[in-house]
Amino acid sequence: MNFRDIKFSRENRFSIGIEEESGKYFISFPVTAAGFADYEEYYEISDEEFLKFTTDLDSALELLKLCRERKEDQRLLVDPPKVRGVPC
Repeated sequence: MNFRDIKFSRENRFSIGIEEESGKYFISFPVTAAGFADYEEYYEISDEEFLKFTTDLDSALELLKLCRERKEDQRLLVDPPKVRGVPC
């Protein structure tokens, strides 16, 4: 998979982008698994969400919160490791 960030928020630590092989849009954020590795979790977003979020990054904050709380795991583009980290 080849994830390319289009927009990002340094303040809220997340990115909006496209997975170039599939053409799917995503929202992602960094995760740390203490003592193991740091990685990003990628959640699929719709075309409409992509357009909305890239125009107004703050409009993504509610979905970002749900993803960080693992309430949107059905959207994950990549399965997390066995030792799942916490958002940083």
